[in-house]
Amino acid sequence: MTKIFLATLLAFTVTPAFAEPPVLTSSVVQTADLDLSTARDQQALDRRLNLAAKEVCGTASDADVAGKNEVRRCRVETLAGLAAERDQRIAAASSQPIQVAAR
Repeated sequence: MTKIFLATLLAFTVTPAFAEPPVLTSSVVQTADLDLSTARDQQALDRRLNLAAKEVCGTASDADVAGKNEVRRCRVETLAGLAAERDQRIAAASSQPIQVAAR
């Protein structure tokens, strides 16, 4: 398994309708130094993913309420898009059995 979290940390910068097409921004989160079978390193991964989401989604002026909302939406959607890959990476590092039950 690759040791680089090739995350789908992609975001569109906010641009007016008359401007050029949105700029696609990406970030790579390194995981080679993490042991994702431990809670401490899982938390470290979460911190890194949050920082990367902040990086690709950018910031908005405190006076720009719509921009602040767009940045917040971008971060939430970016992290939600990464949740499955994050969970798969952690599960792959774990030796714990998976309990399956019918409803």
